[in-house]
Formats: sequence, structure tokens, C-alpha cells
Amino acid sequence: MTGQTTSVATTTSGNPQPVATSSRPQQPLPLIPNLPDDVALQCIARVPRSYHRSLLPVSKLWRSTIRSPHFFATRSLINSTQQSLYLNIRHNSSFKWYYHPNPNPTDKCVLSPLPPIPIQPVGPAYAVIGHKIYLIGGSINDIPSTSVWILDCRVNKWEAGPKMRVGREFAAAATVNDKIYVMGGCLVDNRTRSVNWAEVFDPAVGVWCPLPSSSVEAKDKWMHANAVIDGKIYAMADRGGVVYDVAEMLWGRVPKRLDMGWRGRAAVVDGVLYCYDYLGKIRGYDVEKDAWKELRGVEKGLPKFLCGATMVDLDGRLCVLWECKDGGGGEKEIMCAEIEVHKDEDGGLSVTRDIELFIWQDE
Repeated sequence: MTGQTTSVATTTSGNPQPVATSSRPQQPLPLIPNLPDDVALQCIARVPRSYHRSLLPVSKLWRSTIRSPHFFATRSLINSTQQSLYLNIRHNSSFKWYYHPNPNPTDKCVLSPLPPIPIQPVGPAYAVIGHKIYLIGGSINDIPSTSVWILDCRVNKWEAGPKMRVGREFAAAATVNDKIYVMGGCLVDNRTRSVNWAEVFDPAVGVWCPLPSSSVEAKDKWMHANAVIDGKIYAMADRGGVVYDVAEMLWGRVPKRLDMGWRGRAAVVDGVLYCYDYLGKIRGYDVEKDAWKELRGVEKGLPKFLCGATMVDLDGRLCVLWECKDGGGGEKEIMCAEIEVHKDEDGGLSVTRDIELFIWQDE
């Protein structure tokens, strides 16, 4: 985790030197000489996040400023925030977290490691609200956990969050209107787990509450994928799945056509759910037309991968990531493809320009 450095000044002589004192109060040092601090703060806040680590050694004042909530609030006010990509990569029998502050590099770049999570569960769910990533549940020593760990992406530091009402592993989690909804991941073998099969968390309140789910016919334990489309949460299980309309507070079943075509990890871009099928092709699902359509233009830009890839909406682009190979010395190489997708006039889906491919290495 990020720590604080304490500086200690010593002298080589045996006797302490006298210290001059003055009755005049010492003026605080400015962030940037000859500039008011509010102006200097706005100048620093416009620096891309990929350079923040280079700014920290400038001075203690700069270090404390760049890590302060006021600094990030200023970046938000001047629309200087940036999306960063966070990855949880498997290394042998453990997982390590990395982030990339600039999601659109122009050359080969290194992924920056994050502090390890205090307790690494197996099969947790993930959700994002603002600058925080929530790691929800998972099993610890084969026991489903109620724990929640929160990564503050402003300072890349983990902290314990409010615990859920029941333990979960391999649950579905999604964010709608700055609230986290989690469902499944627990056996419904008693009333407590049945009532709390689905929960909702409001950060403004700070507690998990049961999400009424008595109308759900089959409360599956294992949820292998989920996504949010037009305010509705789609959670996939081994046999079908459920849909929860947040605005109407209504449950339903996943459309059969969506269930039959959804394979592997998925991402929603511009209202279309994209995933890769068993042939290694990327397809998009149109909710309104209840139809799958192949994404045209990726045949020469991407390899055929049946599994192991993941997807995410990266600032309006479809970002596909997969493990390329092990580098020398135990390093891993991660391939990243950024794809600009577009809905054609004929209702099809296509790539608007050449796919950008990058190779990232962990440190």
C-alpha cells in the first residue's frame, strides 16, 4: 500500500547547532513560484494521470496535493479526468492487480503494479462506482465470504468495505444509478439466504439491504456473466438467467436468443452487448430486435480465441484483452485491442477504422 515517508535530519558534530528563531510567522511555500495556489492547482490538475508518478518527487507539497481529495475534485470540475484500465492477472496460483493510467498508448508500455489486496478471495464479483472498484465476496478457504474490499483508484489503496448480509462466490454484480446490485453466488438452503439472494448497496447509506426477489422462480447459485443494458441488469446462470429492471423493480427471464448466444466475457458499448462465440468471432446482441449480429471488420485484426479473453467498454471503444505469452523472467505479455464499433444503416455492426493493437508487460 502507499505509505508515508518520514524524513529525519541529523548532524555529524557532537554538539547541536543553535537554531535561529524569528517572531515573524513563516509564509507557506507556493505550489508554483509567482502563481496563486488556486491557479497553480488548476495547472497541475491538467497534467495527464500517466505523468502523476513523475510529479510526486517534485516536493512534499506536490506529493500531498496530488494525493488530496481537493486535487481530484478540481480535475472533475475542469473535465480533466481520464479513464484508467485495471487488470487482475493470474500468476501461477495467485492473482496480481495492475493498472494502466493511459488507456491509449502509442508504444509498448509497462503495466503498473498495485498493492496486493489484504485477502485474495476466489471467485469474487466486481463493480465500479466513480473512482472506486468494489471486490465483492468470493470464497476464502472454500467458504463463501461476506467481505467487500474497495480500491480507491485516486491513490490506488485498498480498504475494507461494508459486509454483505450473506456470503457469496461467483455472484453477479452490476452498478446502476450509483448503486451496486448483487445476486446469486449462494445456495438458497434457508430463509436467510432466500430473502437475501439479491442485495443492493447504496454508498450514501453505507449498508447492504435485501433486494426483493420472491418472484424469481429459479434462484441459481453460480452466475457466470452479467451486464447492464438500458438500466436493466442481465445475469446469466448455467440454465438461463434473470433480468432485473431497476426503474420498474421487476424481475424477468433472459430472452432465449440472448441466452443461446452469450458466451464468455461480454461488454456493452452504445447499448449493444458484445461477446465472442465458440468460433472465436465477436458478435453483438441488439436488445430491441432480439438478434445477434457478427461484428464485421475484425477478421484480419484479431486472432481466433475460444476462451481466455475479456472485454470492457473503454471510453466508448470496445477493448479486448487476452494473455499473449510469458515474457522472460516470469513476465507476462498482455495483448490489448481497441476497436471503434459502429451501427450501420442496414442494422449491422462494423469496425469504423483499423484496430489498434498494443502489447503490455507487467513489471
